Amino acid sequence: MKHFKHLFGNDWGVHPEDHKRPAADQPVRVMPLPARLYLPLQQHLGGPARPAVLVGQQVKKGELIAEAQGAVSAPIHAPTSGTIVAVTEITAPHPSGLSLPAIIIEPDGLDEWTELNACADPFALDPADIGKRVAAAGVVGLGGAAFPAAVKLSGAKRSSVTTLVMNGGECEPYLSCDDRQMRDSAAGIVDGIRIMLHATGAAKALVGIEDNKPEAIAAMRAAAASFSNVEICPVPARYPMGSEKQLIQALTGKEVPADGLAFDIGVLVHNVGTALAVRAAIREGKPLISRLVTVNGQCMANPGNIEVRIGTLAEEVIAFAGGLKGEGLGLARRVMGGPMMGMQIPHWRVPVVKGTSGILAFDAAEVAAQAPDPCIRCGSCVKACPMGLLPLEMSARIRVEAYDEAIGLGLKDCIACGCCAYVCPSKIPLVQYFVHAKGELAAQGRAKLRNDATKKLAQQRQDRLAREAREKAEAAAKRKAEREAAAAAKAAAEASGQTQGQTQGQTQGEAA
Repeated sequence: MKHFKHLFGNDWGVHPEDHKRPAADQPVRVMPLPARLYLPLQQHLGGPARPAVLVGQQVKKGELIAEAQGAVSAPIHAPTSGTIVAVTEITAPHPSGLSLPAIIIEPDGLDEWTELNACADPFALDPADIGKRVAAAGVVGLGGAAFPAAVKLSGAKRSSVTTLVMNGGECEPYLSCDDRQMRDSAAGIVDGIRIMLHATGAAKALVGIEDNKPEAIAAMRAAAASFSNVEICPVPARYPMGSEKQLIQALTGKEVPADGLAFDIGVLVHNVGTALAVRAAIREGKPLISRLVTVNGQCMANPGNIEVRIGTLAEEVIAFAGGLKGEGLGLARRVMGGPMMGMQIPHWRVPVVKGTSGILAFDAAEVAAQAPDPCIRCGSCVKACPMGLLPLEMSARIRVEAYDEAIGLGLKDCIACGCCAYVCPSKIPLVQYFVHAKGELAAQGRAKLRNDATKKLAQQRQDRLAREAREKAEAAAKRKAEREAAAAAKAAAEASGQTQGQTQGQTQGEAA
């Protein structure tokens, strides 16, 4: 059955060359242990994890090494057994190249598991217990956003979600790790989906897979054949079909409201790779300590998909994959994630984290960078925008820092997919304007919060000083009144004594 009848037109999005093969057709390779593992404490949306180990401590594979902090956070576990050699700063897998706290482990080569809390029958568990186990395993969304999975599962239960949408679209060019997992582990993914249905109370699951992945569609259909509440739904290969709002509309016909969530329309979205991680967490008690990573790009000697321990440096993954062509002399850009929404990184000495779906090495032809020309107002960006926004008008407001006007045009609804910049004939970096504007607005918001907090503290201080002054004045007035009352009482007593003395004298005189 074709589910894309719900799409709101055929012109949104873009159709970049997918560049998924031959990487998608190569068998998965499993990378051996590296010399060291570098585990950032911030690998997910929300609060960073808090170290739970000390330098010199021996740990086992799967052992908790950093605890979740706050309601939206995720713990981190040791990807292998070994020694904690440092808790220090490392380069973040981010375009800024700034540092962030991390735990460094030196493997002992034994790869010895800690004791695991497996469950033979997940469907006998209470849904809340499934959420707790998924949270304890540190499972996050593996499609790139890295939102803690347990938070979404528990939120779906509270919101009475009726439909679970599984994202197998993988619309980003060059990436094929989801495709490969659906081909090789379809039964495990379907099992994970059924566990998630039990955890959320949703009645059915719709698995959206782009139609340029026929092998994955066939494998998933075979695995789901016995389960009427899991439906495999091919959708058109179009970027950004894998975006949450677009996939929901393609499969259900429902539109997520502006500034709203999928929960608001009774839908929960998860990645197919996340379903596999949820299954491992529940049935085997295994935390998220490794993931499948696509290595691709014209500079990569042997493109493919590799099972990598979290914390492995990108340069070691590339070396295992066969290195770069010509020792990287033609390298023009390094990217972690996909080419459209991934992050350009300054060097390869950054670690694979839970949200790392790809390591891409591009040559100059793939990058095709050129200086932007003036906007010719052709409207291509408007036609391509999957959110129905006006990128050219928003960017014009942002250039003159009229951020409120840009918000009025829908800036907050922008998903930063890059379609507008991709189709722009003038090569204007539109999406960079939008990301910059959101960053500026976030900074302004933080500054306003600081100013409001400062004003509140200043007002509290003034109120406290006024209260203390008032209390001092009241205490002084009370002491004065007490002194005056005491003096009056004393004077009255003395006057009373004198009167009594005079009376006694008169009485004695009369008696004489």
